Amino acid sequence: MPVRRPEQIRPRRLYLIALLLTALSPLLAAPAPAAEAPDATATPARGDAHMGMGVVAHDGQDGLPAGTRGTQTEGVDVASYQGNVAWPTLWNSGVRWAYTKASEGTYYTNPSFSQQYTGAHGVGMIRGAYHFATPDTTGGATQADYFVDHGGDWSKDGRTLPGVLDIEWNPYGDSCFDKSPSAMVTWIRDFLNQYRARTGRQAVIYTATSWWNQCTGNYAGFSATPLWIAHYASTAGTLPAGWSTYTMWQYTSTGPTVGDHDRFNGAPDRVQALANG
Repeated sequence: MPVRRPEQIRPRRLYLIALLLTALSPLLAAPAPAAEAPDATATPARGDAHMGMGVVAHDGQDGLPAGTRGTQTEGVDVASYQGNVAWPTLWNSGVRWAYTKASEGTYYTNPSFSQQYTGAHGVGMIRGAYHFATPDTTGGATQADYFVDHGGDWSKDGRTLPGVLDIEWNPYGDSCFDKSPSAMVTWIRDFLNQYRARTGRQAVIYTATSWWNQCTGNYAGFSATPLWIAHYASTAGTLPAGWSTYTMWQYTSTGPTVGDHDRFNGAPDRVQALANG
């Protein structure tokens, strides 16, 4: 058997490398998947909580809503773990409004807030900010002040939605933040009253019905406050006491580009109306 000289082997080796790179090129060019939410089963570091992180663990998920974009308007909510969000991609997919986590307790502000909040605005979305409540650390009024001072303020510019109080399962300990139902209701009322005093607007309440039943005793006294319901299914399900309808509905945490997707209960002009106050 003849022995191949090195100059005969080298072209074949280069050919095989080129062939391998050609086969791998579709994988190398594939877009990065949407950022995954932190593991909700593990205790996160303070500040890592985000809207809806306890929904699947406590309420599960069951399907997606039907295509109702004629009467509802698609939105997203984002937090620090999503980093630099691809806002043009979201806009081109039909998303028209967004909320960004601004703060948590009185100890945390979102380091990605500026890019996320101004990025949504830059592509034409109506956007707002939300606060992850920790009623076991400081009072409701104190946290409302912190929120307003760190991105949660409102201005009547037609592009800014009122702030959101994200009140749900405590990822750091007791689900109800070691508060009785009456104490929780008082905490929420204090937050809402202070937010309104500072901004002139009623904040939106984001919550899940099962948490509300457990931790407020299914309190029915906040019906004048817009409701953002969390329920990962084909319908928004049963609402907390006092509300006959919802303003917004978070229906999944596994959407494209950004996991958390939402529907506004109305056409884009109704989103605009909420922004205008």
